[in-house]
Amino acid sequence: MGFTDIFRRKKNKPQADPLQDLVLSKLRAGYFVDYDLKTWEVTRHHLYDWGDGLQTDEWELKSGSETCYLDREEDDEVEWSLSHRIPFKKLDSDGAIARTIKKTEDPPEEIQYEGRTYYLEQSGGGYFLRDGKGMGTEFLCWDFESEGEDQFITIEQWGENDFTALAGIFVEEYQLTNILPGTADHEIPER
Repeated sequence: MGFTDIFRRKKNKPQADPLQDLVLSKLRAGYFVDYDLKTWEVTRHHLYDWGDGLQTDEWELKSGSETCYLDREEDDEVEWSLSHRIPFKKLDSDGAIARTIKKTEDPPEEIQYEGRTYYLEQSGGGYFLRDGKGMGTEFLCWDFESEGEDQFITIEQWGENDFTALAGIFVEEYQLTNILPGTADHEIPER
């Protein structure tokens, strides 16, 4: 081996640019992102496994006392949505929706929320993987969309009698900006 071979072997490999992967689909706990004139911290990253290789990424975002969920779903195309939890009782004050689901295993074809009508768009079942780990918790869900298809309500059933609900909007990737890394791989304690 000659003198020049030693220097050729020690060529520096190109260093990874820590900013090149700052795209929405690669958010991690500890990152920050701006939306609607607020900065949100990514506190968790969950997965919904629908089977057949289909998954939905869900990032929990916090800004002050507010919490919302950014979801990325890819079937034929990538679809982004932002939602927040709403009390199921606010959606189902008289218990009719829960009774219908328990009796027929399906909700009504349309529901009312805050003066707006939402129509059943799709239903499914899968597994929720908290922080993207473990075997997952089985659940069922039903998605309802407003007539203008710009807002949605999701009803989730966890076991026989546990129902939760989310209200949200569809967003475009460009609406979430200024992605910045925070503390890498920071752990969030269980709550």
